[in-house]
Formats: sequence, C-alpha cells, structure tokens
Amino acid sequence: MSNVEVTRGARESNTIKLHGPEAFAAMRKAGQLAAAALDMIGPFVQPGVATDELDDRVLEFALDHGAVPAPLNYRGFPKSICTSINHVVCHGIPGPKPLREGDIVNIDVTLIVDGWHGDTSRMYAVGQISRRAERLIEVTYEALRLGVEQVKPGNTIGHIGAAIQEFAEKERCSIVRDFCGHGLGRVFHDRPNILHYGERGEGVVMEPGMLFTIEPMINLGKAHVKVLADGWTAVTRDRELSAQFEHSVGVTETGVEVFTHSPAGLEWPSVPKG
Repeated sequence: MSNVEVTRGARESNTIKLHGPEAFAAMRKAGQLAAAALDMIGPFVQPGVATDELDDRVLEFALDHGAVPAPLNYRGFPKSICTSINHVVCHGIPGPKPLREGDIVNIDVTLIVDGWHGDTSRMYAVGQISRRAERLIEVTYEALRLGVEQVKPGNTIGHIGAAIQEFAEKERCSIVRDFCGHGLGRVFHDRPNILHYGERGEGVVMEPGMLFTIEPMINLGKAHVKVLADGWTAVTRDRELSAQFEHSVGVTETGVEVFTHSPAGLEWPSVPKG
C-alpha cells in the first residue's frame, strides 16, 4: 500500500509563522485524528505482532478518515509510522520482526488532514516489562508534561528545554541532543526548533500563534546516539533503553493548547508490572 500519494504542504521557511483561530481549529482536527490513531493501535501492540501490521493498520485508519500519513515516502521513508523499540531512539522503520514480551515501543504518527499536520507519539509496553523500563516511560511522560507547562507568551524555548533537562537529569536519565521538536502546521517540519535541554531565557521568545511539537527522547544510559545504515533508525550507542512522548501544541494568548491529547484518555497507558 506504499503507493499512496501524499500531497505536501508549503516548504519550510526561515521565519516563524504566527497562526490565527482557523489554523488552531485545523490543528485541533489533525491532532485529534492522530491521537485517535494511537488510541486505536494500542490493543494490537502485543507479543508476536509485527510492526508492519501496526503500520498497515494506521495507514488503513488514516485513509478511512480522509487523511494521509505524512512520513510515507517523506524524504524516502518507506512506511506510514515510526516504530522505535527498546534502544531505538527514533525513526524506527516498521518491519516483519514480531514484538517480544518485555519490549517497549514508541509509535510516532503524523497525519495530514486538510493540509495540516497532527504529530504525536506514545510509549507502549509489550506484555510485562521490567521496572527499569516502566520507570523510564514514567520519567519521559513527566518530562513532556513539564515541558508543555512552560509554553506561554513571554517564555522562551529555553524554558521548555530547561524544565525537561532538569527533571530528567534529576532522575539520573539523559537527554538526547541529536534530535529536537519542531514547528509544524501546513509544513511537516518548520521553525522553530524545540531543544529538550537548555537554559531559561535562551532562544526564541514564544508568541501567540506559534505551532510546534515537544518530543523529548530520554535514555536510561548515556545521551549518545548513532544512525544505522538504513539512514533513518537512530539507536543508543550503549544499547540502553530509550523512550519518547510527543505532543503538537499551539501558543495561545494565555498559555498553551495541546492538540494531541488522547480522545479516549489513553495517552498515559497503564504499564504492566514486571
């Protein structure tokens, strides 16, 4: 099914776009559909299920709802979603290998709805997982929440990174610095870059109308990563576990709107105890 035609939006620009109410309504629609896709896929994340099957299900879901997956054929990426298992940090390519009991997997979905991009990811436990893995997922989710909390007019992008970094490092985890969040809207990846580390007061000052993702990648071991020969799959160099959560957000007049909260309240799935 990889011959689906994806219509690309405008190209990345050198200016940070400020959007109005119509754009926020469009992002709400795209974000909610992407989040609903993650709700839908949860029950299928089981031992013995290949990530190819998860990819097929999200593609079918997208097409059934009048959307297309943004990653499909994006700069040569061959699949509709990213599935990053255990020590894979991000951009894992779905394939025929089945998930195994005890795996953790990040599923990253971006759907284009009426030309707007809803981008979100969550962690899933495959059967019973270890306490170490469970703790990493908890730390990563809380880091995202703390980062989102910093989004408001007058704060800088550095406020987001500092909140994430301070918490993760206090929990003896490390922040991946090779990848960052990004502006989005009609464009998949745009300005500003959202670093998940830094100092309060550094970087771009947030203004109402900005749209971007926050998507911290947090490792149990060291922060260093490498990209495999496929040109996409990023892994931890020490092969320690990595986790990620992601929301698409907009800066409002008074704070933040999160476009990708789970419609079914499943954004923080229960994690089976190991």
